[in-house]
Amino acid sequence: MSPLLYLAQRGTAAILAVTIAVHLGTIVYAVRGGLTAGEILGRTQGNLAFLLFYAVFVLAAAIHAPIGLRSVLREWAGWRGRSLDVAMIALSALLAGLGLRAALAVYVA
Repeated sequence: MSPLLYLAQRGTAAILAVTIAVHLGTIVYAVRGGLTAGEILGRTQGNLAFLLFYAVFVLAAAIHAPIGLRSVLREWAGWRGRSLDVAMIALSALLAGLGLRAALAVYVA
């Protein structure tokens, strides 16, 4: 693995550790508080902080996952070369696009 991919993988892992902890904590808070889906949506709609938080979460996952999958495919399937890199870039773009669309949908709902 190249040094740049290594740093990206480790850096996004650190970001994901924090964002996942905050995300799960928010879920526990909402469930224990008895909030309904409508009430949660009411609190997140138009909240720029929530949009930015989930945008960071999504982008970190969209970078982190394809790098890890690339390593697995190289080792287990023997897939190497430019086609693997292009496929992982496409996967990253797909994850980012779908995730940001979902975050934006919650923001403007």
